[in-house]
Amino acid sequence: MISVQEAFSILQNNLPELQETDYSLVQARKHVLSQTLFSPINMPPFRQSAMDGFALCLHNALVYEIIGEIKAGDTHQVVLLPGQAIKIFTGAAVPDSAQAVIQIEKVVVKEQQLLLEEAVQPETNIRPIGEQISVGELALEKGTLLNAAAIGFLAGLGFTSVKVFKKPSVGILVTGNELVKPGSPLEYGKVYESNGIMLESALKEGYFDQVNLYEVNDNFENTKNKLQEALSVNNVVLVSGGISVGDYDFVAAALKELEVETLFYKVNQKPGKPLFAGKRNDKMVFALPGNPAACLTCFYVYVLPTLSILSGKATNYNQSKSISLGHDYTVHNTRSQFLKADIVNDEANVLSHQASSMLNSFSVSNGLVFVPDGIYELKKGDKVEVYLL
Repeated sequence: MISVQEAFSILQNNLPELQETDYSLVQARKHVLSQTLFSPINMPPFRQSAMDGFALCLHNALVYEIIGEIKAGDTHQVVLLPGQAIKIFTGAAVPDSAQAVIQIEKVVVKEQQLLLEEAVQPETNIRPIGEQISVGELALEKGTLLNAAAIGFLAGLGFTSVKVFKKPSVGILVTGNELVKPGSPLEYGKVYESNGIMLESALKEGYFDQVNLYEVNDNFENTKNKLQEALSVNNVVLVSGGISVGDYDFVAAALKELEVETLFYKVNQKPGKPLFAGKRNDKMVFALPGNPAACLTCFYVYVLPTLSILSGKATNYNQSKSISLGHDYTVHNTRSQFLKADIVNDEANVLSHQASSMLNSFSVSNGLVFVPDGIYELKKGDKVEVYLL
């Protein structure tokens, strides 16, 4: 049995190479850039009005002659003479012969005459060429996570597609004769299956959308065949249940027959001790405990960081934050623990119902407090490692 840090190190040393792909901007949302991008244009590409108002060819008086208007998107060139003005709208191109734009609220219009309240300084309300970015300047660095603003920024520079790190596709294999679908009658000895939808939801919360769900009863051949199917079409395969050593736990034997290399099996932690990690060529396999809270704990601590690294979001498994404990806590355990907690005002408060089968406290937690094994006292205010959810 290995420690949590040993498990991290083994995984870090056995990750497959990151994969790149070309995506349209819409597809690229929530992906990580695999290239550094430079601006192909100036933004704005012309002197641009920042206001609805009048573009002015300045002179010494406060009265101007209005000679027309320029709307956003108009492409015709206008030449103003000193003392002339043209009505202009936000985003429209300011004529080279205009030195300022005065907002519409600061003028009086009498037919074709414009009366100013006061003199206007040159360049007022004009966005200069390249104010946001100039041609050839750095737009976004490799490693940038593309959010909606980044997508809009790139579209404004004329990009239609970008190179990104491809996110892994994930297969979820749920095992167990005792499982029935929610909505079905619950017979004696059966439980509703929740791990599949829970893991799928957790994946989609992290914007991993290529998810395939498989189900199998406790049968060796069926388990092996479903695992083979999942491995053939997914980059990462998650197995829920069936990894222990019971008479009807067939996952370990099926993985061995499919030549999945064992990276580790069993971690000195609670919950989630019977965690398996393996690989076959460039495919990763995690066999997660069947108990729901243990399953989800292992997902957040091991699986999600793996997916984040493989998609370029992160570089390692050291994702914990140092946060103060909000109360005294006694540790009395031979295994390190991941304790469901509520993080409020930079304080971690350990919740009740910590059993590996219980999701009720998990559903209101936003962090996992990691406490190393041993017998010792933690005091209010002590710093603890917390994995934020």
